[in-house]
Amino acid sequence: MTTESIQVGVLLPTREAVMSGRFETAPLLALAERVEAAGYASLWVGDSLLARPRFEPLTLLAAVAARTRRCRLGTAVLLPALRHPLVLAHAVATVDRLAEGRLVLGVGIAPDSKAVRREFENAGVPFAQRVGRLVESLAICRQLWADAGERPVSVQGRYWSLDEARLLPTPARAGGPPVWMGGEVAAATERAGRLAEGWMPNSVTPEAWAEGWAPNSVTPEAWAEGWARVLATARAERGGTAHLTPALYTTLNVGRDARTAEAELRKFVEGYYAAPYEAIARVQGFHAGDAASCLERLQGFVRAGVRHIVLRFGGGDQAEQLERTTREIVPRLGLP
Repeated sequence: MTTESIQVGVLLPTREAVMSGRFETAPLLALAERVEAAGYASLWVGDSLLARPRFEPLTLLAAVAARTRRCRLGTAVLLPALRHPLVLAHAVATVDRLAEGRLVLGVGIAPDSKAVRREFENAGVPFAQRVGRLVESLAICRQLWADAGERPVSVQGRYWSLDEARLLPTPARAGGPPVWMGGEVAAATERAGRLAEGWMPNSVTPEAWAEGWAPNSVTPEAWAEGWARVLATARAERGGTAHLTPALYTTLNVGRDARTAEAELRKFVEGYYAAPYEAIARVQGFHAGDAASCLERLQGFVRAGVRHIVLRFGGGDQAEQLERTTREIVPRLGLP
């Protein structure tokens, strides 16, 4: 949904479906159709092999692409380090063709946790190499997508090598889909400015917590500090910032009242992450409340400079929260 230059997207609850033992894809595809019909600008899916089991994102987005016509489709976020770049480039190109150029490739390196380290180990990827593999993978993918696949690509990289590889079909958009970088720490913002076409962090930065800021406080300011680093890096290393999209991934429970919303969000977070709510709230930005409260929180980020908001509904009835958000929040999110 777009309102006065603010675009809003919705994360499909692929992890939540698996957590509840519902492995049918029909409800997810029906929800995608409903989100598009309501006027939202984008649809997103997450990525994890083992740490937080869910549907494989590019496969699911292929099905979503066939059921939608207008929404941008994105990964929030995909982990390139877990995939060979030739295989990744091929899958991304195919999905972008199915979506007729609507794909956005959101990427990240994954948080540091025991479950994520085990996931990398089982995939045969050293966890310590995840940043280097992300950077090299994106570079190889872009080489494979360039020049309409007419020039064979040979690469002798640190992690992968290609010999006269010519990828067809190429993506629908010349050079491939835009890449949006996740991550909140300084190094992630610099990677976004150097390598990406957008920045899509969670709604709080670890630096903010290191300075002792309280949960859910001054997070728009923390986002603005990160965005300033993205822009500074882009100016210094790429000569401009016009290509960059300032985005935000954030979790809401839009409830009928604050008490119910907070209880639902706490249950959701602790089930999703298998950790105490307070611990997770120190590294991610959550908010629970009625529609007015959630609107006020999002408006803070809009004033800070966010122009594309990706919403994850945390617990409760997803359809009900979508309806409430569509009716009471999105129409009021425009620039002041």
